[in-house]
Amino acid sequence: MTDPAPTPTPDTVSFGYEDIPAQEKTARVGGVFTSVAAKYDLMNDAMSGGMHRLWKDRFVRRVKPREGEQVLDMAGGTGDIAFRLAASGAAVTVADINPAMLEVGMERAAKRGIDGLVWTEANAEVLQFPDRFFDAYTIAFGIRNVTDIPKALREAHRVLRRGGRFYCLEFSTTLWPGFGDVYDAYSHKVVPKLGQLLAGDPESYRYLIESIRRFPDMEKFKGMIAEAGFVQTKVEPMLGGLVAIHSGWKI
Repeated sequence: MTDPAPTPTPDTVSFGYEDIPAQEKTARVGGVFTSVAAKYDLMNDAMSGGMHRLWKDRFVRRVKPREGEQVLDMAGGTGDIAFRLAASGAAVTVADINPAMLEVGMERAAKRGIDGLVWTEANAEVLQFPDRFFDAYTIAFGIRNVTDIPKALREAHRVLRRGGRFYCLEFSTTLWPGFGDVYDAYSHKVVPKLGQLLAGDPESYRYLIESIRRFPDMEKFKGMIAEAGFVQTKVEPMLGGLVAIHSGWKI
């Protein structure tokens, strides 16, 4: 597989294979998602062959949302996870740092006749919600775009009630021999071309692929969740770890 770029220094963070000043990342990631918002779900289908829908179904089954629960879906702009969560009767707050993504999600909800979701602009690192407010916190394919991941994990822990649960769906590094090389070639050579064809934006999709390569492996990220205060942390790999569901509980 392609070797990742060197580890960022304490004063920098990764932006794809670049290392940039930490204070620049939020704005640059915001630019990426503003650019891709309108075609985001189409590109997810193209890049994953539609498999992202199955991954998200499985993810929400693991969360087990229940009627009356308060659930925060962080980085949930387009509503894919929130729509699934809301089907249980849970009260879902959809939070995203990017207003363009939220706008897409609200339009999709209106077309589907899905009412009752709360849509709010929020930064995962500095949430505006009170302590011990939510029963569950979900984040799907969003944590790797956060500038300070440990800070976001601590915020997730803060806003959860005792007994609350944290669930994260994210790309990782597959452990299947040979498959990683095939996927690596596909993602670096084909995905930017799909981005150009379907969204007119190869560079944003190049960043999204590179950001996956820079994300911590499954065990390291599991450790980061524990360091944020969660217990009974688990990881459930799919496709050998190409995608993984991480979870933890607050006590």
